Amino acid sequence: MHIIVLAKQVPDIEKVKFLKDSNWVDRKSADTEINPFDLNAIEAAQQMKEKLGATITVISMGPATAEAVLKEAVARDADRGILLCDDAFAGADTLATSYALAAAIRKVGAFDLILCGEKTVDGDTGQVGPAVAERLGIPLLPFVSQITEVTTDKVTAVTETSAGSLNVEAGFPLLITGTKEINIPRLPTLKDKLRARKAEVEKWAAADLGDADASRFGAAGSATWVESISVPPEKKRKGEVLKGEGSASQLVAALDKEGLLKG
Repeated sequence: MHIIVLAKQVPDIEKVKFLKDSNWVDRKSADTEINPFDLNAIEAAQQMKEKLGATITVISMGPATAEAVLKEAVARDADRGILLCDDAFAGADTLATSYALAAAIRKVGAFDLILCGEKTVDGDTGQVGPAVAERLGIPLLPFVSQITEVTTDKVTAVTETSAGSLNVEAGFPLLITGTKEINIPRLPTLKDKLRARKAEVEKWAAADLGDADASRFGAAGSATWVESISVPPEKKRKGEVLKGEGSASQLVAALDKEGLLKG
């Protein structure tokens, strides 16, 4: 069984800033980490490997620093790490990103299952996983909150829909996007981290992706772009302290003024 996991390096959203007069993230303004939802995907792959003896390939697209994502994946029992790293990939929206990832997956070759997080904490679109499935022409099982059973030819899982939870059985090949509820990622041991430091990450440029159309990579292949970015002001809680005789009636009057007693 061959499992491919898609993972991304993201900035610390609580600390990240944007470049002046630009909508680009200033990656030097905050530490980076592996997308939390992708950690759940890696954990799911690791559990399947322990049960079925699967091989795990993790693919990421980003700058050279994103190699850390793949080292982290190796520490979590991945067998192979591939980084799509080329200026040609820069500025990609979800359309161009999914095109490059799908091209890389085709180059990797035969696989049974693709796992990824339901979304990334920086873009929050949840579009890349479904778009990759569409480009590869394989079924998609989104928003999976639980994998109840997996064999070498099928998986049974719980997917969350607007109408409630749905139990689904699906064969391979298949792409699953997982929610945070799918599992609790384990921390790698010190021994695993030391082993991962020595791991060799493969770096693929745009020219390495076979007959893929280079005009569909990066900003050139993107159908959308960011017009502007603004951070809304933080709302502070308002409070009023009522003391002494008559405070109860003052409270009622204040609530009534805010319209909180209507109905």
